[in-house]
Amino acid sequence: MKKILLLLSIIILSCQSKPTQDKEVDENAKRFSRDLDEIKESGVLKALTIYSGTTYFLYKGRPMGFEYELLERLASDLDVELEMIVAKDENKLIELLQKGEGDLLAYGYTITESRKKRINFTTPLYLSHQVLIQRKPENWRRMKLHEIKNYLVTNPVELIGDTISVKQNSSYASRVKNLSNELGGEIVIDTLEGTLSTDKIIKMVADGDIKYTIADENIAFINSSYYPILDISTSLSLSQRIGWAVRKRDTQLLANVNQWLENAKKTTDYHVIYNKYFKNKRLYKKRVKSDFYSINENKISPYDNIIKKNADIINWDWKLLASVAYQESQFKPNRDSWAGASGLMQIMPATARELGVTDPYNPNQSLKAGAKYLDQMMQSHKNIKDSVQQIKFALGSYNSGLYHVKDAQKLAEKQGLDPLIWDNNVELALLDLSFPEHYNKPFIKYGYVRGEEPFNYVREIFKRYEHYQQFIED
Repeated sequence: MKKILLLLSIIILSCQSKPTQDKEVDENAKRFSRDLDEIKESGVLKALTIYSGTTYFLYKGRPMGFEYELLERLASDLDVELEMIVAKDENKLIELLQKGEGDLLAYGYTITESRKKRINFTTPLYLSHQVLIQRKPENWRRMKLHEIKNYLVTNPVELIGDTISVKQNSSYASRVKNLSNELGGEIVIDTLEGTLSTDKIIKMVADGDIKYTIADENIAFINSSYYPILDISTSLSLSQRIGWAVRKRDTQLLANVNQWLENAKKTTDYHVIYNKYFKNKRLYKKRVKSDFYSINENKISPYDNIIKKNADIINWDWKLLASVAYQESQFKPNRDSWAGASGLMQIMPATARELGVTDPYNPNQSLKAGAKYLDQMMQSHKNIKDSVQQIKFALGSYNSGLYHVKDAQKLAEKQGLDPLIWDNNVELALLDLSFPEHYNKPFIKYGYVRGEEPFNYVREIFKRYEHYQQFIED
């Protein structure tokens, strides 16, 4: 009898643990807030998202995605930097938001009543409906249309007693449960890991690893363009609203994002971005076939191995040197600039001769010369003790010339700024060297410089480097 009572106690406690955990998370949400004023003061908007082929990914060295492109515009409108926070497990999105890991849950999230109890959704980005994704027969191309339809599930009632594979806390899992109730018969849920992207799950159906899954129609449509063996014609829901979300307490942020979205959706730009990721089959197929699509491979460019080899010359993370190469040439070895620079690392002719370059379009020679020149710039800034700041000085010098940076250091000191710190100090002095009242000062030896170029150059390289760190494993 005691054993039975003990067993019952364990069962009761285990049943109570999850609601208790959810309650703790919700209590954290009540305590934690980082509303619009604090975000603007920090200068950074942290967007919590999922890594997928429509939301946020890397293609040929460039960060892309529907959410990512919109977020860039939102951050610009707020006059803050954008920081992408990638959740490894989709099931933990709300928990991460409530704990303060991000400010804005920016993912194609279905607006449901259960989720609305814990988070506040933005105005919907778009409407979609859920569809069943199933595999056509192997010889479907040789079959008549009615024969294919006879093979497929065309009415949800046919799913009773069958199994659908979906992630546990997804709106798709909720839909399967509701469908079972509506139809008066059980549809079994095969629970998939929250770390799997919707793209990968759809591919599992195409490969025959699972029988059925569910996805929003727009995501299903673009994926099925690459997997013609898939059928997505069976609808399982009415139209549903898809939105972003914030914590319950962050009402200023919600109001601002809502206003921004309302305005954005009236623009052509918004619809161009939507069509780019959800309608353009040609671009999607091109990405999926590429070795330099981060969903497929752990690669940035065709020159990764050469970049890794030359990054050792300057003891840099190779992904940082890759970001420099992309900034210079977008990984196009035959590129020439209006100023006469050539190759992957855009080496000027005089510098190329000094560094022994015989063919500036040769990727090996260009990357080796670029790394050597960056090493020279690093040595020229040996007095910068902070390693990250030293790299930024080296990059600024690579772009604008060493002596313009030396001038900017002098100007920074005269302005009461720190000549040994790049961020918000010497980079600002470089901006000032675009104006005669500054570059004509007697202690400025090398005169005018278009300061906006090195200012943006360094920032863009480090911003891209952050994306590379998110996507590419060593």
